[in-house]
Amino acid sequence: MAGLLPRITTSAMAMAIVITVLSISNELAVSALRHAQCMFFFGDSQFDNGNNNDLATLAKVNYRPYGIDFPSGPTGRFANGRNVPDYLAEFLGFPTSIQPFASVRGSEILNGVNYASGGAGILDETGILLGDRITMNEQLQNHRTVVGRIAALRGRNPTAAKEYLSKCVYVVNIGSNDYLNNYLLPTYPTRFFFTPDSFAQRLIVSLSQQLRELYSLGARKTAVFGIGYLGCLPQTVATGTPGNATGCVDNVNAIVQLFNDRMKPLIDDLNRSQRNAKYTYINITSISSPGDPALAGIRVANVACCPVSPQTGLCLRDSIPCNNRDEYTFWDNFHPTSIVNRAAAARAFRAALFTDAYPVDIRQLARQ
Repeated sequence: MAGLLPRITTSAMAMAIVITVLSISNELAVSALRHAQCMFFFGDSQFDNGNNNDLATLAKVNYRPYGIDFPSGPTGRFANGRNVPDYLAEFLGFPTSIQPFASVRGSEILNGVNYASGGAGILDETGILLGDRITMNEQLQNHRTVVGRIAALRGRNPTAAKEYLSKCVYVVNIGSNDYLNNYLLPTYPTRFFFTPDSFAQRLIVSLSQQLRELYSLGARKTAVFGIGYLGCLPQTVATGTPGNATGCVDNVNAIVQLFNDRMKPLIDDLNRSQRNAKYTYINITSISSPGDPALAGIRVANVACCPVSPQTGLCLRDSIPCNNRDEYTFWDNFHPTSIVNRAAAARAFRAALFTDAYPVDIRQLARQ
């Protein structure tokens, strides 16, 4: 599982994350402009919308109360309703959500595909204790298959397919599990072989190779999310030692920040070296910092809305969640509620602070 999550101080729960949703929601709602030809999503449970449903894994949520606020009920989304890819697709002008690789059919792939998988990481060994998952490298293999199908739909012309794909937006959100379900687990030997700094560098080198592979498959507009405040997850706080007034496990956030600190140099390198391509970094820790009362209705910051399994931190099957879901930051012990997902997607789409995205937000990226 993963953490695209707001950092909440116990003294300022109403100041959950800096998001200017109210100021742009009307524009987003009425925008009929299709900003991109198609969209492709890669990542973990933050983005998964059904790819894990038929896998033998602990990281799947195709049961109630997941989807309680989604029109068709449980779908495999790790939320009470919609997730970030759903909202980004809406903001970019798509009439429906992008379909998961597990169930996309025929010409639906021309709108794009969601490859994300709960428990997945940058590293192949990440998440192995959860069971089956579709690693980032396997997601790239699945995309290679889809690119071939798109070429077939475009008259079996690889050049026409790559021209088509060059007008699409790619969004990558991966890396949280490389900490939650690898480096930070005492059952993994990783910490014996890598310092926090060298592990962060290992992840960045691997991610760079994966993004270059995506480029070779036709990606020309790519947004890459950083990792959120994993030390503020209810699961982390419950099993760790909270720091000072933040109520978070500060040393976990410090370890993860070593990865995020390398993101801008990675983006700069890719923008210099990959011809005719544009890359941008979505800084979720900036989006998650307290200060703006745009989500002042959120009052419960450090506990899950649903009863959770002590083993997995996910909602217990058929349990009864809280009624006031729009007042909660967390849906389960790892994942935000849909109202927070919408807020994060809105700021990724249109940055409110210059620190939210580098060098551009997703709206600008789509227009380039």
